[in-house]
Amino acid sequence: QVQLAESWGDSVQDGGSLRLSCTSSGNILNVDSMCWLCQASGREREWVASVSHDGSTNYLGSVRGRFAISMDNTKRTAFLEMNGLTPGDSGVYYCVAYRNGRAYWSQGTQVTVSS
Repeated sequence: QVQLAESWGDSVQDGGSLRLSCTSSGNILNVDSMCWLCQASGREREWVASVSHDGSTNYLGSVRGRFAISMDNTKRTAFLEMNGLTPGDSGVYYCVAYRNGRAYWSQGTQVTVSS
């Protein structure tokens, strides 16, 4: 059984910052990669950023330069540092961990950015 524990989201003001974390536990030693997706109200879930075990990262164009994703040395925890948040960044953020071709999802956490 693999579980992902995601930090609580928050409500912040336009231009604010927030850091999310996601830790995998259970029958898994480390992950191959982790990513975050965001689902805004009434919209499809959208990939935001990903980090692989070697530290390489990728970002959605609209968050590049504002968000930073990283993974710690245990390869079981990832962080999403979000800066310059805008109301368009609001939504439920889901963390996903990949290991040996399988995906494990967090329950999601709400991030609300108010203008």
